[in-house]
Amino acid sequence: MKRAEVKQILCDVGVIPAIRVCSAEDAHFACESVASGGIPIVEITMTVPEALDVIAHLIKYHPKMVVGAGTVLTPEMAVKCAEAGAHFITAPGLNLKVVEFATKSDIASLPGALTPTEVIEAWEAGADFVKVFPCGGIGGDRHIRALKTSLPQVPLIAAGGVTQQTAMGYILAGASAIGVGKELIPPDAIAAREAERIQELARRFVRFVKEARHKLAPPKGKVAAAATTETKTDLLKLHKDGGKGGK
Repeated sequence: MKRAEVKQILCDVGVIPAIRVCSAEDAHFACESVASGGIPIVEITMTVPEALDVIAHLIKYHPKMVVGAGTVLTPEMAVKCAEAGAHFITAPGLNLKVVEFATKSDIASLPGALTPTEVIEAWEAGADFVKVFPCGGIGGDRHIRALKTSLPQVPLIAAGGVTQQTAMGYILAGASAIGVGKELIPPDAIAAREAERIQELARRFVRFVKEARHKLAPPKGKVAAAATTETKTDLLKLHKDGGKGGK
């Protein structure tokens, strides 16, 4: 899967499930559950036992799934993730060498950042998205809104503390996507193998994103009215100029 396609899917779906579980078996169950719930994206954190094998297996047997590597803290680990076939690389913090490696390897990069300085550094290094982490404890959607107001050109992912109650707020504040962990993949649901519960949560988070984006979109009537007003204004100006605008 090409980098451009990965970026498009991440943006279109808007939800990135972080798979942080206790075994490779649990990881496979979690991935299949969220995919069945309508999210064809997973982030396998390097804290998962046999994480690289899990990534390689998913890449081979689930070709339509976007499979990323999370908690990638060093360039050496980034190389291993790339060899396993990871479609994107992310982390809770910023390592510029990891970002540079991903960019050169044509792998989507989603480094973590918290301050405006870190966000700018990540973006200038070639990041495709910047994951603002952790959002929950430092202002939530207000922090995202402040960053987006100052840096509108940078696509942000809100992560760290995103819940069902706050998901829409992050999108409304300007986040391109949200990263969700245990609120989407509860540990007890994994232990009890409650696939339907995880699928329902996946559908909810996808719906939250869609509803927030719908609220952000201008009403079609207003768009048409604005276009009509602009056209009338241009025609009136042309009439007053007596058609002298063109030569």
